[in-house]
Amino acid sequence: MLRPGDPPPFELLHSGSITPWLFVADHAGQAIPHALGDLGLPAGEIDRHIGWDIGIAGVARQLASLLGAWTILQNYSRLVIDCNRPLDSATLVATSSDGTPVPANARLTAGDRDARVHEIFAPYHARIAQALDQRQASGQPTLLVMLHSFTPAMGGVARPWHCGVLYHRDARLAHALRDALRDEGDLVVGDNQPYSVSDTSDYAVPVHGEARGLAHVELEIRQDLIADEAGQQLWARRLARLLSSLEARFVAR
Repeated sequence: MLRPGDPPPFELLHSGSITPWLFVADHAGQAIPHALGDLGLPAGEIDRHIGWDIGIAGVARQLASLLGAWTILQNYSRLVIDCNRPLDSATLVATSSDGTPVPANARLTAGDRDARVHEIFAPYHARIAQALDQRQASGQPTLLVMLHSFTPAMGGVARPWHCGVLYHRDARLAHALRDALRDEGDLVVGDNQPYSVSDTSDYAVPVHGEARGLAHVELEIRQDLIADEAGQQLWARRLARLLSSLEARFVAR
């Protein structure tokens, strides 16, 4: 499916870094393989929140630079394949999103679906697994952060949170970050809001975090706060400061 000129499945920053932080962003990009055209979408729809996590790639790159942290960004639109869904999820390849039909996905064959899995989903998650294996083999501690952003309103309902921490069975890092964010005094912080994590709706937390016993958190930032470079810089600096302050709790010296 992917052809010369298509981006690779992921972007890798600071590989081999010795810091404990490892950042991943499942919905960082909005690329569509040339073979799939525009997925049948109306003009401009791929730029909405349905196409990607607006602003999170900029936050991730800035945060990676500030902390010198190994960071893996997924390059393709979540409407091509959602890299934070289990392979048996009905929303792995969405036929519609927030009221917008995705015509190319409605007529997807099993072979088409498998191509997206094998050429985008699998290489991205294999690279995360390889990084985690490498760090474990060298005795390097890992604190895993999955970076996401969320739309300020969904279905006509405004979302009051500036950010949210998400987790499932293991809340160690999530609760520590939640409390640090709330202590800032100027943020409304969601606890498993605006989403919650489960084995049937999510991939990264159960597979890369829980299954390996790593301290981890999925962080969501509201998109209007990081839609431009200034907002991305502000959030990256804030997160770099807060995460650095938490590091000693989770990493033995």
